[in-house]
Amino acid sequence: MSEIIELPRPTEAEVEAELTEHVQLLAGPDAQPRPEQLAAVQAVVADRKRTLLVARTGFGKSAVYFSATKMLRSRGWGPSIVISPLLALMRDQVAAAEKLGLRAATINSSNADNWGEIEDELHNDAVDLLLIAPERLANPGFRERVFSMMLARPFALVCDEAHCISDWGHDFRPDYLRLREVIAELPSWAPILATTATANQRVTNDVASQLGPDTVVLRTSLDRASLHCSVIELADDSERLAWVADHLGDISGSGIIYALTVDQATTAAEWLRERGHHVAAYSGSTDPEGREQLEAQLRDNELKALVATSALGMGFDKSDLAFCIHLGLPPSPIAYYQQIGRAGRGIDHAEVIALPRPREDARIWAWFESVSMPSEEVCNRVLDQLSTTSAMSIPRLEVAVNMGRSRLSTLLSILDVQGAVRRVKGGYVRTNEPWAYNGELAERLRQLRADEAEQMRAFSAHEGCRLRYLRDLLDDAEADDCGRCDRCVAAAGKPERFSAVPSPAAVDARDYLRGSDVGVEPRRQWATNLDEPKGKIPAGRQAAWGRALCRIGDGGWGPEVNALLDGSSTQISPELINGIVGVLKRWDWDTRPAWVCPMPSRRNDKLIKAISSEIGRLGKLPVHACLLHDGGGGFQAEQANSAFQLANVWGRLSVDESQLPDSSLLARPVMVVDDSADSRWSLTVASFVLQDAGTGPVLPFVLQSR
Repeated sequence: MSEIIELPRPTEAEVEAELTEHVQLLAGPDAQPRPEQLAAVQAVVADRKRTLLVARTGFGKSAVYFSATKMLRSRGWGPSIVISPLLALMRDQVAAAEKLGLRAATINSSNADNWGEIEDELHNDAVDLLLIAPERLANPGFRERVFSMMLARPFALVCDEAHCISDWGHDFRPDYLRLREVIAELPSWAPILATTATANQRVTNDVASQLGPDTVVLRTSLDRASLHCSVIELADDSERLAWVADHLGDISGSGIIYALTVDQATTAAEWLRERGHHVAAYSGSTDPEGREQLEAQLRDNELKALVATSALGMGFDKSDLAFCIHLGLPPSPIAYYQQIGRAGRGIDHAEVIALPRPREDARIWAWFESVSMPSEEVCNRVLDQLSTTSAMSIPRLEVAVNMGRSRLSTLLSILDVQGAVRRVKGGYVRTNEPWAYNGELAERLRQLRADEAEQMRAFSAHEGCRLRYLRDLLDDAEADDCGRCDRCVAAAGKPERFSAVPSPAAVDARDYLRGSDVGVEPRRQWATNLDEPKGKIPAGRQAAWGRALCRIGDGGWGPEVNALLDGSSTQISPELINGIVGVLKRWDWDTRPAWVCPMPSRRNDKLIKAISSEIGRLGKLPVHACLLHDGGGGFQAEQANSAFQLANVWGRLSVDESQLPDSSLLARPVMVVDDSADSRWSLTVASFVLQDAGTGPVLPFVLQSR
């Protein structure tokens, strides 16, 4: 496309004048472009360079590609394509682009019915800015149609949140790997702009190398003068929840309270509402319409806070967000910096408060690390199951590969990008392309995750400036003491902003955490695609609704239960027994149990029998240990999906008829006691074989449940 050379290029003075006009339309009449914004637009529009802009959150990175698009369109260029990872981010960008008079459209999973119409508008040059999710690049037909249209006229490509491209990035996404293919196919005249706020030097180098050898790299200081960082170290979740409830009203404005799990976010939000705070829970399980509504309520200050998981992240922008509180810390400094960067973008003072949960955080970080990179054996196992001619679905693969559905889907996406498999109608097929496991990369990633977790452990105890610690880890060459964090304030002899003194409300919080009854829902259908068992579980063989003392990982009974399960404690406290009694008293069962049966266990048999004995003693119920396990198979905790979890216990549990109660008692309801109900397949099979032996309804009770 030689004629592109003839399209006019703006002078430096024109770039500065037009960028200033655009920034003022976006941010207000007094706004002025930052030097790095000017350099980035100059590189893209005038020099037509491939450019990587690494700048702190709230810097105005989107203004760069909005302005660049406006300048290019006015000089005869076609639309710009923006690869954007989140729907919420797309919504914000569409609204912001309209302030410059840009016609923006999105193609993503939420508007599939409009794809054809949007492609027609693109063909008719009625779109200035096309935002697409990276997953759309997986569709060869889409890529061919859209990029063939785009190549009919010169255009620019933008990759937002570019750290997702990198294998080293904290938020790596397989479909972003396809950008490498797209970039390799683009002509040299096509300028590319990649932007991110969360890249250390290693990730920056990785992304820049993928853009090309002559990439212009612009990095800004990561300091945020508005952020005032503090760490409050408290003993347990009851003290942490009480502290937040006591201090939330003292912090002006609205903000985000981050939690690591959905259950933690839900529980904390419920507790804070009970204490009179106007908050709501927000997580990946919140439906899209609900997310949009909650985001709007927070933006409009109708809520004091959203208690959120990392689902409220890159896509949310509120310039006057006044605080960011963490109930537990994410597993990497980069992820933490990105989350606290939600706060203080357009105001002078924002509180950033961390309440670390050392024991609980470490368990969750270990889980993140364990699922980050599948082993070579698992990868080859997946490939061995696939044919080059007939497709296999993910549910069918689960029967042969011990991986959870989400991890399996991610692995297949990676293998698809790498050319080893191909997605077709009905699932995946294997290609004839050679493929080899990159063990060296896997080990480097594993070590990286371990190092990041250690850095977060050190963050709480760090004696120097909090923000400088984070900026150093992100390779900010301008990092220095902020003078605002709790460490800097203490060093200057100034009074502390917040006290770590436990609140009297911690007693109420502990009662709240320990008094939330947890239901154990029965399974009604066997896992799919197994030869045996299959179909629906007969109504007379299903378990009844059960109860659990706590949820896995909760902050009430969780620490004491975990200590019993991992062997660090061997004493069942009177308080724990009273907690169990409380659950059983509140259990609104239709018929009470007449006897108790402990679940056999290779790890916690003594504990389960002791709990069963206590329940029997207090309820004056006989205990009959009539369930047997043949001792074979793996541990349930090692099985990653329903097919493996069910297959691991099916046929291994049986009834010892010599230990059954007499016939008059046998047919009455029985309480089956177990240590944990994660997948619930052990309880499901136990209920099936017990009722097959003639027992009455089976009422499960477990110490902890998912």
